[in-house]
Amino acid sequence: MSASFTDYLKSGSLYFLPHHAVSRVVFKLTRIKSRFVPKAITLFSNAFKVNLNEALNPDPKSYATFNEFFTRELMAGARPIADTKITSPVDGTISQFGNVVDGEIVQAKGVNYSLNQLLGGNQERTDKFKNGQFITIYLSPKDYHRIHMPCAGTLVEHTHIPGRLFSVAKHTVNTIKGIFARNERVVAMFDTEYGSMAMVLVGAINVAAIETVWAGLITPPKGEATTSKNYSSKNISLDKGEEMGRFNMGSTVILVFAEGAPKLKNELSTDQSLQLGVSLSN
Repeated sequence: MSASFTDYLKSGSLYFLPHHAVSRVVFKLTRIKSRFVPKAITLFSNAFKVNLNEALNPDPKSYATFNEFFTRELMAGARPIADTKITSPVDGTISQFGNVVDGEIVQAKGVNYSLNQLLGGNQERTDKFKNGQFITIYLSPKDYHRIHMPCAGTLVEHTHIPGRLFSVAKHTVNTIKGIFARNERVVAMFDTEYGSMAMVLVGAINVAAIETVWAGLITPPKGEATTSKNYSSKNISLDKGEEMGRFNMGSTVILVFAEGAPKLKNELSTDQSLQLGVSLSN
């Protein structure tokens, strides 16, 4: 595992934090209407180098709450969708990508974890991705936080899996084994022209909400057990580039494709920055 002593030190302290309690406080704070909201947005934008000029509403005073700013809409044309088979669903940074090998995918250099655990322990669901491929994309606080479709798909089901809310920053990904399969997450399963596709929306500390366009707010509340909802009879189809959900604060999206899907581009690399809509396949 490619991690430093500092990485372990920073990650170790997170075990003792009340992840959900902290995140629920953030949830409430980011929804408070106050005359201080524009100042907070300006300070945050300067600190994290957020490009407000590409937002539909570039004026900090146009947002009633910090959460409205954080889940801001981009102006039309800010993220053109490439004319390729698979495109990036978000703005972010590639953490890892590659093939599903013996039911495992890569978390960090030299460290793999179980795809079955990531997808909620359902073997029938996992078997759809035998010999498939995946890509993990990290969203930092400065990034646009709406999530879009990498290709057209019809929703089959979504599953909410409760868990911890470790930070998903690089130091924790390098040190906490199976972190994405331990954190709270939502797994959305789609049928596409390339076979099954899973979009895994991974929660993290301060990520006080995960929502989708078909179900609205899924978490909070936390929930105590894994719950699934079948949508196969609802005919919910989303086009490539269409919004499918959003995060509050930074987190991670993991795409998993079946064996027959177009191959991810050889030119991709870990730590590569992406924008919504750029090509991930040829």
